[in-house]
Amino acid sequence: MFNHLKKISRALRAPSIEEREAQYLGGAVDRIDLEYRQRQIDRGLFRRTF
Repeated sequence: MFNHLKKISRALRAPSIEEREAQYLGGAVDRIDLEYRQRQIDRGLFRRTF
């Protein structure tokens, strides 16, 4: 019973900031794009609170 609830809660939770950053960096198509994305993260692109 609890295992099912754990699976559901993991599926519904929002990704953490670190997970979002890693996913964003993983989408880079070349080295220049990767460096650009790293600079955006360093500037706080994913650390903003709305």
